[in-house]
Amino acid sequence: MSLDLLTYIFIGGSFALYIGIAIWARAGSTKEFYVAGGGVHPIANGMATAADWMSAASFISLAGLVSFIGRDGAAYLMGWTGGYVLLAMLLAPYLRKFGKFTVPDFVGDRYYSTTARVIAVICTIVISFTYVAGQMRGVGIVFSRYLHVDINTGVIVGMAIVFFYAVLGGMKGITYTQVAQYCVLILAFMVPAIFMSMQITGHFLPQLGLGATLDSGMSVLATLDKLSVDLGFAQYTSGQKSTIDIFCLTAALMAGTAGLPHVIVRFFTVPRVKDARTSAGWALIFIAILYTTVPGVAGFGRVNLIQTLNGTDEANVGTEYAKMPTWFKNWENAGLLGWHDYNGDGKIQYSAGAAFEGGKPAFDGEARGVNGERAVTNAKVNPTPAKGAPFVNEVYVDRDIMVLANPEIAQLPNWVIALVAAGAVAAALSTAAGLLLVISTAIAHDLMKTCINPNISEKQELMYARVAAIVAICIAGYFGINPPGFVAQVVALAFGLASSSVFPVIVMGIFNARMNKEGAIAGMVVGLGSTMAYMIYFTFMGGSKDDLFLGISTGGFGFVGMILNFIVAYVVSMMTPPPPAEIQEMVENIRVPRGAGAAHAH
Repeated sequence: MSLDLLTYIFIGGSFALYIGIAIWARAGSTKEFYVAGGGVHPIANGMATAADWMSAASFISLAGLVSFIGRDGAAYLMGWTGGYVLLAMLLAPYLRKFGKFTVPDFVGDRYYSTTARVIAVICTIVISFTYVAGQMRGVGIVFSRYLHVDINTGVIVGMAIVFFYAVLGGMKGITYTQVAQYCVLILAFMVPAIFMSMQITGHFLPQLGLGATLDSGMSVLATLDKLSVDLGFAQYTSGQKSTIDIFCLTAALMAGTAGLPHVIVRFFTVPRVKDARTSAGWALIFIAILYTTVPGVAGFGRVNLIQTLNGTDEANVGTEYAKMPTWFKNWENAGLLGWHDYNGDGKIQYSAGAAFEGGKPAFDGEARGVNGERAVTNAKVNPTPAKGAPFVNEVYVDRDIMVLANPEIAQLPNWVIALVAAGAVAAALSTAAGLLLVISTAIAHDLMKTCINPNISEKQELMYARVAAIVAICIAGYFGINPPGFVAQVVALAFGLASSSVFPVIVMGIFNARMNKEGAIAGMVVGLGSTMAYMIYFTFMGGSKDDLFLGISTGGFGFVGMILNFIVAYVVSMMTPPPPAEIQEMVENIRVPRGAGAAHAH
């Protein structure tokens, strides 16, 4: 059976399953729309949480990121995984006991302020839109390759699917859809990983693959170090980022994970506080299955890519374009991989040279250069390097394609390639749906119902939520078509915004009874404002790397914004009146296990 037919069957079948579940579990009330009625089993909720949290960045982009930057990619692995532990242990049980299922709801009630609630709504919307842009981009990448459409059309198709089951089913439909999506995405990630591990190392478990010895007598990591150095790259096991940047990026990702609105709401879909803790434990297990596999997938993919492009001999002389496997031309036609024959030898040379630095190249449709390569048409490709230059890179590889291209590079069966496509779509759509629901909830419940018109009926509130979701899908589609970077980079910006704005006010709201509304408002404004300004300047306004504060990248600056938030909030709260007595008593009570009494003398 052809790859195209299998892909249509796998993706079409999974869509039919998701839509069927959405129809079966459609929401009939606001409680079902917002928190699935509060009756989801902890194991099912754990799977849904894992699918909600493991986005296109985790499935599509993370392994590609680690493939290209090596050791520095550990910041993403540690930050995102550690952040979930932080959320599960530090925040989730208390928020669940507090009884407010949205971040703005918690902020508004805890800080007894409509202004604080509105600012929290703004923070939630900014975070969610930044995050969802990466998901829609991921959907576009998958469809551009496997459905043979351009990325923009792929994003629009993804928007239509999300619209159907997110707007119709709400949290109830999304929860049970995400259980199915987790099963699809984890199978799609693990099956090719096991295949490649067996193929390259002989080990069944890809988690052990990096330390396995190859036929050359070297381990996978040692082989990657040698290949990287031979081609002019930094050692795979050494990093290029500074220690402070790695620390800040890891910390921002951790705090950002703990402050993500669409994950926090998951702990309200179970019946009891105990179930919230249990589902958090299950989710961590389900998440760990994928995250412990990522380094192996990244390493195997990098070895396969280099050896395919440059050949397996020591000379690294390259591979003739005419003899390249079909996968290369497939991804080239999708516009996510490119080759420009600088030296005119008809061979592909991949190295650390500067030919494709400065951005992604554009190609002139199906036009071909003299040696068959797609004709490059924009100035982002550097001029032809001088003769005798030590490294001349003739290849552009979009790092977001690595996981999707891995099965093809490794020449795995077509059904495995089709399964990966279905898994990638599941990962992107599961998180996109959760984020869009958070946006619609923030607008309909936290803004319209609570702040603007408390007298609207439940039916009207549900209508506002669905209209908000429709508008949000359209805006998300725009950002998916015009993203500010590759998928993991865009998502890292969202985590930075969450860490600098939402995380501090939640932590202080739970653990500091003295924190008042003035401190919370000032902290959120300073944290979000400083982080957004830094990101906008260096991402969109051409800020130089030399101007970075202490060399901290945009993704890591969320940690600095978080510290500013904590400091400003504390100082302002100490200079202004304390919260009302009932608020302080409420804060003290949510940290006491339900039913606990005074200590007994023995």
